Amino acid sequence: MTSSVLRTLVVPRRLQSKIAHAAFTATLTPFRVLARRTNSYLARDRILAWPGPLSIIVTLVVWLLGYLLGYSLLIYGLDSTLALSTAAREAGSSLFTLGFASTDRGQLTAVDFLAAATGPVIIGLLIGYLPTIYGAYNRRETDVTMLESRAGEPNWGPEILGRHAAIAAVDSLDGLFNSWERWTADISESHTNYPVLIHIRSSQPMRHWIIGMLSVMDAAAMQLALAPQLPQGHARIALRQGFVAMRDLAQVEGIPFDPDPSPDGDIDLTADEFATAVTDVVGRGFPASRTAVEAWPHFRGWRINYESIAYALAKRLDAPPALWSGNRAGTLQAIAPRRPINREPGGRTGPPDLSGPAN
Repeated sequence: MTSSVLRTLVVPRRLQSKIAHAAFTATLTPFRVLARRTNSYLARDRILAWPGPLSIIVTLVVWLLGYLLGYSLLIYGLDSTLALSTAAREAGSSLFTLGFASTDRGQLTAVDFLAAATGPVIIGLLIGYLPTIYGAYNRRETDVTMLESRAGEPNWGPEILGRHAAIAAVDSLDGLFNSWERWTADISESHTNYPVLIHIRSSQPMRHWIIGMLSVMDAAAMQLALAPQLPQGHARIALRQGFVAMRDLAQVEGIPFDPDPSPDGDIDLTADEFATAVTDVVGRGFPASRTAVEAWPHFRGWRINYESIAYALAKRLDAPPALWSGNRAGTLQAIAPRRPINREPGGRTGPPDLSGPAN
């Protein structure tokens, strides 16, 4: 138990705790079984909003029960005149600092003091753990929320290029890629040290961190493939940092991947799907200097580095079924980002603004 507590709450390393993992799995499994019986993504999201936070409480209960059992057996072993139920009563009295059951025998008094220290320490460590968890969650969600205006919801990579092109803001893509380089580094650090964050969902059903991450990486890969005349440094660095973060997350979740895939290998996304997206973003003003056919080998060479991991994570986490994000369990259909209608001053209705495929 002590090793599990230290691995989970104290040591800032990627140390797996079998006890904490078992507690999380036991919490998640019934919710996942129930959620995957629904054919509505919104219903599924409402169900899956609970297991991540609840697993923190369940883990605390498992730790305390483990210590209760351990101290009960220790007291019972030190004094054979006590019944096991009496030993458990004394251990619980000390562990939870109630003080209604104790003895004046020296060796048992020492155990009582140790148990009395253990309970508050474990609870205190968890109380200190929660601000760290929710601080990382808030940092994650701030950028994911901001992405809605650039990529729609659920997020989609080509939508980022199309929206920026539609408002003549292609030059600002470098700033987006730069900020998401730092964001993915933060994700790699926080979500591997505190894996429960991987399963804590956004506050809005069509918003999800893995879909946001995938969409920004797809936008960077599309820019590199379609417009080599644009500055490419920030897009390349953002993609590289994205690869690193995706692979770190895959290791934590036990997802297999090829660390050095061939750029000529096959991906699930088809050339026709890519060509349709290229037509859309070019039609909205993106300055492509390559055709879809010319750009496809370059895009595929970038995407093969992260597609399989992103699809596996999106399926495991039951993320929103966004375009270009793979299949989900059940019969959920892909959802395209909604296009808002621009209302011009004076009450006139302008043309569709900053869009991707309509719902």
